[in-house]
Amino acid sequence: MNKKLIREWKKVNRSDLPYIVYELKDLAKVPAMIVVEGDLGAGKTTFIQNFIGDKEVLSPTYSIISESRNVIHADFYRLEKNEEVLQLEIPLYVEDKQYFFIEWGMKFAPRVIRELPENWTPYLLEIKINSIASENSDEATRNFALYTLHDD
Repeated sequence: MNKKLIREWKKVNRSDLPYIVYELKDLAKVPAMIVVEGDLGAGKTTFIQNFIGDKEVLSPTYSIISESRNVIHADFYRLEKNEEVLQLEIPLYVEDKQYFFIEWGMKFAPRVIRELPENWTPYLLEIKINSIASENSDEATRNFALYTLHDD
């Protein structure tokens, strides 16, 4: 699976997330599948909470898929095989939705893309912890990069 960079955001603080969400909504063609990748604690779920506008949204690690408004949020951390993706019956979830976020989903992206209707556009959002913001804060800045995904 190849990727093409669309936009980068450097040294992002938590307070910058609404701006990143606003820009991503402007850049991504809907309906959009957005694979969100980053190390444990990088802020994948926090970003999706900001995107949805609901701080109560939890990572669906144990339920695997959750729905909120026009967004599907999946966490594939516990999945091991492509066959498990098939069992999720993704086409049933994405009907009438605009965004499908998948945490820990890059290794399953080709399989998921085949499960989605053709009008869905696949993206990758990488989040990398950058540096500690200050000595008095445990909040690190992050770098975000948005890519389109394609097979060629």
